[in-house]
Amino acid sequence: MTNRPPSYQVFVEPAAERKLARLPRDICARLLRRIESLAETPRAPGAVKLTGHSSYRVGVGDYRIIYAILDDRLLIIVVDVGHRREIYRDL
Repeated sequence: MTNRPPSYQVFVEPAAERKLARLPRDICARLLRRIESLAETPRAPGAVKLTGHSSYRVGVGDYRIIYAILDDRLLIIVVDVGHRREIYRDL
């Protein structure tokens, strides 16, 4: 028996879902794979805590996933996804 940390549940906010749906299929698939991997390792190498926010970001090529980690509820909330030149404008 291994001592694996518990898996988190991942919730994608509706606005982030709409942005994902508008992206090209191959990029969307890569982002979805990365989002799913957050359930096992929410603070994986490459994840950066955003300055002045409680959110984290992780990159997938030129795209970024902004998400919050609720450790007490074992929940990851994907707040936003988008190209790196646009993603930080609304934060």
